[in-house]
Amino acid sequence: MGDLAVGARSGHEGPEERPERPDDAASPADGVAGSGSESGGDSGTRERTEQDGRPGGPTSAPRKQRSFWKELPLLIGIALVLALLIKTFLVQAFSIPSDSMQNTLQQGDRVLVDKLTPWFGSEPERGEVVVFHDPDQWLAGEPTPNPNAVQKALSWIGLMPSAEEKDLIKRVIGVGGDTIECNGTGPLTVNGKALNEQAYVYAGNTPCSNDDQGGQFKVTVPKGKIWVMGDHRQNSLDSRYHQQDKYQGFVPVGNVVGRAIVIAWPPTRWDTLPVPDTFDQNLSAAAPGALGLAGAVPLVLWRRRRVTVENARVSGRGTAG
Repeated sequence: MGDLAVGARSGHEGPEERPERPDDAASPADGVAGSGSESGGDSGTRERTEQDGRPGGPTSAPRKQRSFWKELPLLIGIALVLALLIKTFLVQAFSIPSDSMQNTLQQGDRVLVDKLTPWFGSEPERGEVVVFHDPDQWLAGEPTPNPNAVQKALSWIGLMPSAEEKDLIKRVIGVGGDTIECNGTGPLTVNGKALNEQAYVYAGNTPCSNDDQGGQFKVTVPKGKIWVMGDHRQNSLDSRYHQQDKYQGFVPVGNVVGRAIVIAWPPTRWDTLPVPDTFDQNLSAAAPGALGLAGAVPLVLWRRRRVTVENARVSGRGTAG
């Protein structure tokens, strides 16, 4: 019996097992007595605390910040995309290659052109300086620039004026429906109203050119077209001198790139390009319906007066009889 009792306890080094009570499981004494409890519980908590810097928090390592040189290509890429979007939809730089717009613009000036408003259906208005694609070989015979690869890349994204596009810059004189006329040396008239162009026509020039190549004209602008002229009137091959092409000198509105709004370069030439005051007057052509109404009113009044007189005469005869 004694051997059996010894054998029954041979697998236990501690005291005999007792029935487990709820209080025993949560007792601090049990946690301290068990060597396994100390290594598996407290050491794990300490490890999490050392990693997180706070007890019980999720395990996460601090993010390592990228170096400037690694982020530089990304920044350059974003800048190039933004520049391309701005050039395509907002503004674009253009270089002035000739003297046809003196003194408003000088050769070598860089202008910024608003390309946004045409996207919302806005059309050119009288007095604006606009850039437009060559309608029909207006630039034939002009020297073609030969930019290098860097200049081509910069102009493609809009950081430099375009050197390859066939574009011109002139002032809008008339829009669809306008009748424009030049007799002798001027003044230039729009719908019968004379323009005072002293503020922008080149000093020493006359508003109209007294020649038989196109300087003397009377035209009515078709709908969807504009009539353009340079401010240096005696040094500008504008709408006047292209009346034999397929558009009779008119420029389709669809060819207009946008309105030049500011001289951006050189800094000494910085200036805005507003519409001159002479275009503030009412230059609109009278509508045919309005003209018809104006002519009909006197006729109706005359007829009514005649009927009234006739009725009075008839009435007078009846009373006498």
